[in-house]
Amino acid sequence: MLHELEAALKAAGDPTRARILKLLEGGELCVCQVQAVLGLAPSTVSKHLALLKAAGLVADRREGRWIHYALGDGRRNPHARAVLALLRGSLDREPRVVEDRRRLREVKAVPVDALCALPPTRRIGTPLRTGTRLGARGTAARRAIKGAPHRRKPRRA
Repeated sequence: MLHELEAALKAAGDPTRARILKLLEGGELCVCQVQAVLGLAPSTVSKHLALLKAAGLVADRREGRWIHYALGDGRRNPHARAVLALLRGSLDREPRVVEDRRRLREVKAVPVDALCALPPTRRIGTPLRTGTRLGARGTAARRAIKGAPHRRKPRRA
């Protein structure tokens, strides 16, 4: 029992994993949605989600190529509900959490299949509405979402 409590507290104690848990408070998310919001590499996001799953704080379900994550229900870890309840009442005014939620609203405006079809490097800073740009790679991602070809700069001789 003590081991499960320690695992849950360690998993929730990492700032990035705490941000992921705060994102999942709003409902189930695909890995590519979490990546687009946090601006992290897919392998980094997957590693954090695997640690959260091992601690019993999140549960996953596979749908075709995509894996969706949601907050755990406490079946795998009896302490998960208490840790999630503590987190639920915290960090709501933290600037990074506020910004993550704003970005999540924009990410959810894009269909999951369109977002996940983008190469991982183009999901970071994905523009999600006309005139909205979340990063330096925004224009290339906008073209990819709209289906326009991506033009590369010509190489210099």
